[in-house]
Amino acid sequence: MTTPAPAVRRPRGTWTPGQIALTLVAALLSLLWISPLAWALSTSLKSPAESVASPHWIPDHVTLGSWKAVFTAGDIPNWFVNSVVVSVCVTFIVLLVSALAGYGFARTEFRGKSALMALTMAGLMFSPAILGVPLFTTVQSLGMVDTYWGMILPQCAPAAMVLILYKFFQSLPRELEEAAFIDGAGRWRIFFTIVLPLSKPSLSAVGIFTFIASWNNFLWPYMVTNNPDLMTMPNGIATVQNAWGIVWPQLMAGGLVAGLPLIIVFVFFQSQIVRGVAHTGLAGQ
Repeated sequence: MTTPAPAVRRPRGTWTPGQIALTLVAALLSLLWISPLAWALSTSLKSPAESVASPHWIPDHVTLGSWKAVFTAGDIPNWFVNSVVVSVCVTFIVLLVSALAGYGFARTEFRGKSALMALTMAGLMFSPAILGVPLFTTVQSLGMVDTYWGMILPQCAPAAMVLILYKFFQSLPRELEEAAFIDGAGRWRIFFTIVLPLSKPSLSAVGIFTFIASWNNFLWPYMVTNNPDLMTMPNGIATVQNAWGIVWPQLMAGGLVAGLPLIIVFVFFQSQIVRGVAHTGLAGQ
């Protein structure tokens, strides 16, 4: 009986043609996606006259005048704090509400469940823009205009996030909860000690998506806030830019200042975003 020939092992440092091709495609896509940020940074370092001259990537004379103008003309620290307060509060409330609602729909049976689920999912069919007037009327009647709560609460109706967590909770094995029930655990203890720890990837994705959407929200804070001290970053930067007119270096510097926190969030939490998308099943949708 002949012994089979040992399998030939490829050195660890050797790349297959498929890996090389995927790496090249990823590098090209990365350059394509980062080029707008590089162009914005390059333009912000140019003088106003140079920014409207023939397009070129490297500034002839690097100047920080546009960056100084952004921080001098606007109250950047105050706007930043307002955006952080609003976005963090919205993210926390959305996580709490969507997790409770998604788990309730996925694991409990009650009268009117189908109708309530349909009503919740109907929120996906309406754009937030068309709800601006009725939401503003409601907030005004409650006396919450020019308040943090007036900016926060109307952003906490997370139909899409409820759907994401509802689908994830449905995929969890029921045997885990049944075993906990046999051991005497109640519904709330199971939710907080078993379900939520297993839901960290999905909760991270929902939290990051909500934070980014709230940070970028321009229309609602603009509608409900007249007090300059309560402006968020998008509103404050837009106000300063309107005062300048079309001055491209200042516009690019203001846009980079407003978008820098989101870039930092993506860089540090990209692995959580990928895992969350994989666990929630959004990758195939």
